[in-house]
Amino acid sequence: MKAPRSRASAHVGEIVRELRSKSTLSRAKLAARADLDVTHLARIESGQGNPTLYVLIQLATALEVSPTVFVEGLKASDLPEDIKPYSEADFRRELRRRMGV
Repeated sequence: MKAPRSRASAHVGEIVRELRSKSTLSRAKLAARADLDVTHLARIESGQGNPTLYVLIQLATALEVSPTVFVEGLKASDLPEDIKPYSEADFRRELRRRMGV
C-alpha cells in the first residue's frame, strides 16, 4: 500500500473510514449516498485522494456530520510537502507580479 499523500489526507481518510464503519455502511453504499465513485472514495479513505470541499460536504451530508469534522485540528504543516502556505511577504510579492510592478 502506498503511503498517504500527506498527514492531512491520512487524517481525512481515517475519519471517513471510521464514520463509515460506525454507520455500518459499505463503501459502495456510502459512495452512492455521497454521489461519488467507489474508487474515489477508496482513494480518500487510503489517504491517496485529495477531496475537494464539495466532496467533503457530500461525504458529511451522507454521513450526517458537519464537514468541519474532517478538518478539525489540521494545520498547514499537515499539507503535502510540495504545498507551502503563503506568508504575507509571499502574498505581496505575488500581487506585485500579477500587477506587473
